[in-house]
Amino acid sequence: MRAVIQRVLEASVSVDEQIVGQIGHGFLVLLGVADGDTQEDVIWTAGKVRGLRVFDDADGRMNLALEDVGGSVLVVSQFTLLGDCRKGRRPGFAAAAPPELADRLYRSFVAELRGYGLQVETGTFRAAMQVRLVNDGPVTLLIDSRDR
Repeated sequence: MRAVIQRVLEASVSVDEQIVGQIGHGFLVLLGVADGDTQEDVIWTAGKVRGLRVFDDADGRMNLALEDVGGSVLVVSQFTLLGDCRKGRRPGFAAAAPPELADRLYRSFVAELRGYGLQVETGTFRAAMQVRLVNDGPVTLLIDSRDR
């Protein structure tokens, strides 16, 4: 499971020009599910997102987590994070999970974050989406459950 986490002042995702998910201060998480990912990957990745201390404390140091600052999370599925660009000019997506598995683990990831008491909004799985954000910092991190 691969996630790009962006610390944001605000973020939204739209489908057919209608906003389907929107947050203020928090994280935009672009989530790619790899073929072979399991519930163990979900739990590890959600825990990592929850615990990332990348919000400024009173001294201006990145030392606070989402819960410490009352932040929200917008999770958007993005299979292209599993794109392989090593050969040719067109990425290959063989590493991405089949849609049924990806959808199940995406929903499980969202449920895991909500289980921590976080406010979580989502995009629409397999839809053409437009994502808008104001990156704060900018702070952008990449985590991959296969690199733990």
